[in-house]
Amino acid sequence: MIGLVMAGGKGTRMSIPGEKLLLQYKKPVILHVIDALKNSKCFTKIIAATSPNSPNTERLVSEHADIIPTKGQDYVSDLNFTLSQFDEPVFVTSGDLLLLDHDVVQDLVSKYQNKDWQSFVVTKKFLDQNNLSLEYSTDVHGIQCYYTGISIVNPRGTKRETCTIFDDKRIAVNLNTKSDYDLFQNS
Repeated sequence: MIGLVMAGGKGTRMSIPGEKLLLQYKKPVILHVIDALKNSKCFTKIIAATSPNSPNTERLVSEHADIIPTKGQDYVSDLNFTLSQFDEPVFVTSGDLLLLDHDVVQDLVSKYQNKDWQSFVVTKKFLDQNNLSLEYSTDVHGIQCYYTGISIVNPRGTKRETCTIFDDKRIAVNLNTKSDYDLFQNS
């Protein structure tokens, strides 16, 4: 299985100078994600999908993972282009999950059901209980859930999606806004 970190976004929702994935939380945010994947020992290779939107992130990440450059058009286009490069299952994560650790990565990989596209989601109830928010929702068997940015994908499959509920802060906390980042700086 390949570990893929999506690291080519513009970070426009952050409204900060510089690149979002280089923000510091003990170390650059992107390195928390890369280290979680490496330390899980679940992957034959760690890849980062970068773009012209984040040249400094690409420079840093190239010291820690292999790079696949994308055009940086949008997340879906970049992801589909990157997935087209592989024949084996790919664990996809966004680069801004600063609480991601090797234990939860191992848990998620163990839950992979050889589906075409298995997305890991958290419930609205879980988000509300933890005063968290995520942007994109879906219905899973009548339960309102939100995408975490983590999926395991068979790149040669039909792209038929299955959602697995996995209520855990380590995959529910991501940096989308400056206030998200400020919460960590003040904790």
